[in-house]
Amino acid sequence: MDELGRVVIPKEIRRIMRIRQGDPLEIYTAPDGEIIFKKYSPVEDISETAAQFAEAAYKIYGCTVIVMDNDMVIACTGGAKKDTVEHKISQEVKNLIDSRQLYIWRPSENKIPVLEGKQGKYFAKTVMPIFSYGDIVGAVSVIAYDNLLYSPTEMEIKLTQTAAVFLGKQVDNYN
Repeated sequence: MDELGRVVIPKEIRRIMRIRQGDPLEIYTAPDGEIIFKKYSPVEDISETAAQFAEAAYKIYGCTVIVMDNDMVIACTGGAKKDTVEHKISQEVKNLIDSRQLYIWRPSENKIPVLEGKQGKYFAKTVMPIFSYGDIVGAVSVIAYDNLLYSPTEMEIKLTQTAAVFLGKQVDNYN
């Protein structure tokens, strides 16, 4: 700690935890004197709403929707829920989120794996960033299994966009 009370988090820990300059952190104290830093995710604050939206999309449209913060899957429904929730997202999906625009997969393109380390199971059909006050706080994606991958329908595209805008408003209202 320096004379101004600032704490430096070592580069290796920042890399592993995907903490970038400007990322908000939560600070907790434990009774035994430990100080705990946790990366703050505004999308996690609305995880229940995100899960309800994903469940409704699955029941009504039959498509698997995942909601992510900038690092991991926060909500999902259907058979993919157990395999995806609380798993890190792939670098490819992070790059799509950082592009700040809607991604629509086309059969002429390479498939984009959703999860880090599970390259061959789930792929992104659509990805739309979630914005809160102009900042990217996560994304919504319609995903498919490798053997069921087909071009996204217009309904899946619109659902992805609607979910991202709706959840962005929920984050705005929560904060």
